[in-house]
Amino acid sequence: MAGVLRKSTLLGAMVLAGCVTQSAVRSGSWMIDQSPDRITGAPVGGAYTMAWGATNSANPSLYMASLQLTCFENRPIAKIAFQIKIGSDRNTSFGYRFDDKPGHDAVESRVLLGSKVLVIEESAALQQFVDELRGSAKLYVRIRSLNAGTTAVELHVDGSEPAIEAAYAACPLQPAVARRSA
Repeated sequence: MAGVLRKSTLLGAMVLAGCVTQSAVRSGSWMIDQSPDRITGAPVGGAYTMAWGATNSANPSLYMASLQLTCFENRPIAKIAFQIKIGSDRNTSFGYRFDDKPGHDAVESRVLLGSKVLVIEESAALQQFVDELRGSAKLYVRIRSLNAGTTAVELHVDGSEPAIEAAYAACPLQPAVARRSA
C-alpha cells in the first residue's frame, strides 16, 4: 500500500509541477511562472503552491493539493486542485481560513467537471480571498460534499505578494474603491 501511495504522490507532484517551466522563480512557498505562452508570446503569469497531507473523510489516505493563482480567458481566478474527488458543483460547500483571521464558509465557488478542482472566480469572493491571502502564512481549506465527504488541507502561503502580482498582471483584480462604487 505504501508503494502505491508513493507512486501516486510522485505522479501527482509531477503533473502539478508540469504547469511551471524552468523560468519559474520562488517566493516563499510559491513558484511563479515567468515563461511566455508558446502560442501568443504573452507572459503566462501564474503562481502556485503545493501541500502534502490533504485528507478526505471517505478515504483514509493522504493526498497532494495545490493552490494556483492565474488568469483564465482574461479573468483572474484561484484554483484549488486535489488528487481525490472533492464533490460536485451541486452539492459542495467551500470554506477557508487564513492564519488566525476569521474563517469564511459557503464561499461562492464551483467544482469543475472531473470533481477534483474547485475554482474561485466570482469577483467579490476572489477579491476577499486574495485580500486575506496577502501577508498570510497558512491557508486552511475545507470542502464538504454530500457525495464525496469532507476534504481538508493546510497550505503554506508565505511570500504571496509577488505571486499575486505576477499571477494577475495580465488580468488585474478590481481595486476595492472601484468595487464599492460599482
